Amino acid sequence: MMRKVPAIRDGDFTLAERKVPHPDHWYPADLQTRAQVNEYLSWHHTQLRMHTSKVFWFKLMIPKALGKEVPKEKMDSALEDLEGSLKMLEEKFLQDKPFIAGEHISLADLVGIVDIMQPVGAGVDVFAKRPKLVAWRDRVQVAVGKELFDEAHQDILSVVKVVESLDSSKLQGFKPRIMKLLL
Repeated sequence: MMRKVPAIRDGDFTLAERKVPHPDHWYPADLQTRAQVNEYLSWHHTQLRMHTSKVFWFKLMIPKALGKEVPKEKMDSALEDLEGSLKMLEEKFLQDKPFIAGEHISLADLVGIVDIMQPVGAGVDVFAKRPKLVAWRDRVQVAVGKELFDEAHQDILSVVKVVESLDSSKLQGFKPRIMKLLL
């Protein structure tokens, strides 16, 4: 139905992704630890992801598309929302644990770090004055390997140069949606 590959059919069940064996820490079999991963993932897409993306767009993409900066009060509000989400990540999800779901890296950590790097790529230092967040980022980097971590974030960390080279007329299709965000 979704016309996506790979897909798997297992009896009457069809999944538009394939089954891949994975180490237990990514998505733990232990129900309590898995519940922590699920809790974070449920929170993440309506909070942290929304706020990191908004800051990325307000700081970088909208000024390029419109040829002017986002109004200060809108930018300040977006940064305030992002700060609230980062505080929640630190206080609720990380607490004093090395990773979101405990002692081992999980899918929750990967999803979190990828979105946190968006505003970083736009020039917003989300790690400033956040030693707990810096330490977590460093542990994630060690867990996946520095080379892979750097490769995974290479595009977002060099996006300013890409956006500067864009022809702003190619972004005009986004203008109605952008104006809706700002009004």
